[in-house]
Amino acid sequence: MPPAPTPPDDQPVPAVSLADVDRVVRRDFPPDEVAGVLATLEAYGRQSWHREVPRVRLAILKQAQGDWKKLRRALATADKDYRDILSYAEYPAYFAAIQPDETNAAKRRSAIAADWRQYSSWLKKK
Repeated sequence: MPPAPTPPDDQPVPAVSLADVDRVVRRDFPPDEVAGVLATLEAYGRQSWHREVPRVRLAILKQAQGDWKKLRRALATADKDYRDILSYAEYPAYFAAIQPDETNAAKRRSAIAADWRQYSSWLKKK
């Protein structure tokens, strides 16, 4: 997989917590699976190279969409390089539509705004 382009400095970064992770797990998975999902997510954050634990765990959950198989796949992606899972979860429009050499600032801003609206909506969903 080629490396993801570096997001611009003006791309928002969500400020999230482990409480957000817990809430999303309880929202997206059946009650009888919550403990197992939380335990599985704890695999991310144990290694010295694991960064931004709550943010990455939320990205894993976003990619999983309430599915165990997708959860395991997303966790494996994050374990290899956390930036990949963040790119897929937080910046899908940007990385799908914007090339590293893109010079159209309006196109960049539009993709960034769309991604932020989409992520914020997902995170706030009840």
